[in-house]
Amino acid sequence: MLEAILLTVITAATPLVIASLGELVTERSGVLNLGVEGMMIMGAVIAFAATQATGSPYLGVVAGIVAGAVFSLLFGFLTLTLVANQVATGLALTILGLGLSGQIGESFVGQPGIKLQPIAIPLLSDIPFVGSLLFRQDLIFYLSIALVVGIHWFLFRSRTGLKMRAIGDNHASAHALGINVIRTRYLAVMFGGACAGLAGAQLSLVYTPQWVENMTGGRGWIALALVVFASWRPIRVLAGGYLFGAVTIGQLHAQALGIGIPSQFLSALPYAATIVVLIIISHNRRTTLINTPASLGKPFVPER
Repeated sequence: MLEAILLTVITAATPLVIASLGELVTERSGVLNLGVEGMMIMGAVIAFAATQATGSPYLGVVAGIVAGAVFSLLFGFLTLTLVANQVATGLALTILGLGLSGQIGESFVGQPGIKLQPIAIPLLSDIPFVGSLLFRQDLIFYLSIALVVGIHWFLFRSRTGLKMRAIGDNHASAHALGINVIRTRYLAVMFGGACAGLAGAQLSLVYTPQWVENMTGGRGWIALALVVFASWRPIRVLAGGYLFGAVTIGQLHAQALGIGIPSQFLSALPYAATIVVLIIISHNRRTTLINTPASLGKPFVPER
């Protein structure tokens, strides 16, 4: 019983972790993209459509990643090239993604999906309890762990990551030192979109292998809150993602057990937890200011 619950927690947490990591990199470069939900849902529908067309969920994963990255380019063009307001553009991207995905996925509603099967790592997958939890998972789970390690190393150990953090903290000074601010931010935005697309692919190929309109269910907004919760640090994103995944699965099991709490309250629990966490974080204003990229959400025009 415990093993089954933990497996569902891992499945529920994985898209949150991946989407949050992508947004973390984007925000570290000084760009605030509120369109995570829109990019996730586009990744989900394109991944499902590609899988249905080719019969290969792996090609579906690739298609979801590409869809998220391409969709993020629209945000990048509007905010980085045309210097549009990042908050308004991100919100518009989410609305566009939700509407466009519904149109694309209309013919796929009700069709059985092809699930991305687990990959068992020899010997390690035979370890009792731990083996089935950590070493008999799907490709996207392994990618999520690799992303946590890789992004942590990139941001805090590599020269390129140091330059990106410098841009996020003071884009004018970074530009004066010869760092290409716009190009770096474009790459960061595309990476964030690719991660959101991968997270969406996980939803339609692993979490619930089918297409359902609006199937992201607000996970993009939770991912945004997770970045703040984690103080823009990848390891904390992993911990926060699994915490919120446990809350999501916990409310489902509570409903199944018939606990005498209104189902509407239990369904709202993950989002209520998000609000509570943000309120708690806001009280420690000094820590938040220290970790927040100083140029976050601020436009940059080289000529000025």
